[in-house]
Parts: sequence; C-alpha cells; structure tokens
Amino acid sequence: MKRENYIIQPSWFRLDGGAMFGIIPKPLWERKKPADELNRINLALRLWLIKTNDNVILIDTGIGDYHDEKFNKNFDVRTDADPLESALNSIGLKTTDITDLIISHLHFDHIGGLVKKTSDGVTPALPHVQCHLHQKHYDYSLNPTARDKGSFHHHIYDPVINYYKENNQLSLYKEEEGEFFALDNNVTLKYRCSHGHTPWMMHPYDDQFIYCADLIPTSAHIPIPWVMGYDISPGVTTEDKKSFLNFIEKKNLKLIYEHDDIYWGSTIIKNEKGQNILGDGFNSQDKKAYQID
Repeated sequence: MKRENYIIQPSWFRLDGGAMFGIIPKPLWERKKPADELNRINLALRLWLIKTNDNVILIDTGIGDYHDEKFNKNFDVRTDADPLESALNSIGLKTTDITDLIISHLHFDHIGGLVKKTSDGVTPALPHVQCHLHQKHYDYSLNPTARDKGSFHHHIYDPVINYYKENNQLSLYKEEEGEFFALDNNVTLKYRCSHGHTPWMMHPYDDQFIYCADLIPTSAHIPIPWVMGYDISPGVTTEDKKSFLNFIEKKNLKLIYEHDDIYWGSTIIKNEKGQNILGDGFNSQDKKAYQID
C-alpha cells in the first residue's frame, strides 16, 4: 500500500490568549485569534498519523479524558469519552492498531491520551505500542522549573512510561537530531529538537510533513517574535523558529499545526522582505480524523 497520512483531532480546548502570544499586544493577536469573554482562544488538539505496510505511527496523543470537571471548565475541554479511540474509529482504526507512538514532549495536552479512564482509575490506552521519547526531555520533566512544573502531570504518565520500560517498549533518544525508522520508498522518519518552549522537544518529519508541536503551535505564530508566554526560554524559541522555518522552506515541507483552529497545516514562503510567512493554508475539517494526502 501507498503510505497514508492522517490528521487526528480527538478534542478541542481553550487557553488564555495572552499566554499564547506572550509580549504581543492583544489588539494585534486578537485580529488573528479572537478571544472569548474569559480571554481564551479556541485551539485544536491535533495529532499526525502515518500508515504504512508495516506500521501505524501516531505522533502525540491529545489531552485525554482523565481531567476533573473544574479542569475541563477552566480550559473549555470539548471531547468525547475515550477521545483517541473515538477519533481512530472514525477512520476504521483502533488504539490496538497503533504500532509506534512518538511523543513530542510531556505536557498534559500532548500526552493525556496515554491513559484510558476505568472504574478503578486509569490504564494504558496504548498498551502494545513502541513508545519513542527523548531521554533528555524525560529527565528534564522529572525536575522542571517551578514555572512549568504544572504542565507535567506525572501522576498520569509516569506509570505508563514505567510500563513501557518494563516491557521493553520504550525507545529513548539522546541526540539533537536523528532517525526513528524507515517508512517506504527510501524515506525515513526523522526528528529535530527545539529547546525554548521546553528542552529537547522532538519534531518528527519526513519528505512531506513536519510536526512542529508547540514551537509553532498555530499559523499566527509564524512571525519570529510571536512566542508563547508559556515558553521557558523565549529567546531560544526565536532562534529555533528561524532555523526551523528556513528548514521547512528549503525542504518544501508542509507544517502541521498542533493547535491551529483554522488550518491543519500550511506551506511556508518568504515575502519581499525575506521574512517567512504563511503560504498555502490547508483548512481543518470538521471531523475527528481525515486523510491529508
């Protein structure tokens, strides 16, 4: 079979617009991403799935459904029960079909789908996958700064990571960039790391797409100074963005936006001033999952 790429959209939520755009004044960012009465902007929780003859590869897992009512209200989480399974079912897949899981980073809105709620608590939602995680990011997550500690829900993912360790299902990476595995037609799924949002965040890419996770979370974050207030090193993020945007343009890749509410992805071009800007934007579909090539 020909390699297939899918967008998986298990859930939606909202975050504070000021936090999402850092030093950028509200009159500027609100033109692109309107805020609600609580100053929150609408955001997708978008995953990338690659299907080949031998593998079904999922990048990130979304926010999950383990959160309490207060959390869901604060972040306006809109989701089904068992959201990842529900989204996969809409394209004829099940969580048990996933062979490989790549985790960009361990923030709660990216790893919540690791667990499934049960009457006794939670259980691994993807018990059979080979999990791919950056060792240095995992180490950092165990001792983050006080500023970003709340983004790491250890009580949820530590038992699952330990389960993968005990069952030889955890592949750890230590380099700035590297390879995961071959896909087909001599194409390899690779990664590059960024460090400003959180250290050692992995960004998978192949010959068509790149998943920028929270480095460029929406199309509004393409301009270099438009950096999230959540980032622990905003200056590092600006340098990482320059490097990645030039890489994306040079490789002619389509950027997949993990959080954009309008576009699932886009191309990147340069304007007359030599600045990277949005090229062709690819509209998100009102579906839990859909093929993109």
